[in-house]
Amino acid sequence: MKALQKDGWKITHDPLYIPLEDMDFFIDIGAEKLLTAQKGNQKIAVEIKTFGNLSNIYEFYTAIGQYIAYKEALEGKNRKLFLAIPYKKYSSFFQKLFIQTILRKNKIPMIVFKPEVEEIYKWIQ
Repeated sequence: MKALQKDGWKITHDPLYIPLEDMDFFIDIGAEKLLTAQKGNQKIAVEIKTFGNLSNIYEFYTAIGQYIAYKEALEGKNRKLFLAIPYKKYSSFFQKLFIQTILRKNKIPMIVFKPEVEEIYKWIQ
């Protein structure tokens, strides 16, 4: 994801492989960004969703399910998981009250990106 690189992140895994005892996961991107010395190394994992093919609500259900599973798989791995979505979906579908409520109650951090210019619009923590 060039938008992350433009924002100063170094892509370390594409995809990020997470082996577990009885199953494996592949998260879209692993990235890290060096912060100031006091904060050390911040590492993230990013699940990218374009919401391009199926119904928005179906893709949302899939994205939330993947987020929950990946968050559990990353437990103790020193990476914060983000859900990345395109700006057009963020400014429309993701503004619906039901969607906002689910995101807030589940504390899902997001990266909103503009694919046409390969830039990050907003980080939501």
